[in-house]
Amino acid sequence: MRAELRRLKERVQQGRADVIIGKNGVTEAVLEEIRRHLEDKGVVKVKALKSAVKVTGLDRRSLARHVAERLGAWLLDVRGRTFVLYLPGRGGGASSTAPRGRGNIRPRRGRGLGGERKPWSRR
Repeated sequence: MRAELRRLKERVQQGRADVIIGKNGVTEAVLEEIRRHLEDKGVVKVKALKSAVKVTGLDRRSLARHVAERLGAWLLDVRGRTFVLYLPGRGGGASSTAPRGRGNIRPRRGRGLGGERKPWSRR
């Protein structure tokens, strides 16, 4: 379990933030957006702007804990004003990252079902 969480955290840390908390602070809309990402992917990277930290009156770690508690998520990591949340029992595990259906086979762009080229168009 710990190894899986560590892999998830590393994978998310390298990408851009999924949700940014702005100058209005932790609003219901922001919480709903984070919740949606958590339910879809199971893990989400959130960045709080300086103004968000100032408006809430909390330090960066307290802000991250506050958001995690409101959503019922685990706080995996805090780096600067960026933190990673994990929702246990949702997507985001190793099985959800595996491709579904046809595996790694992707259809070639610009080709029909039989492999013939589609006519080029400016539309």
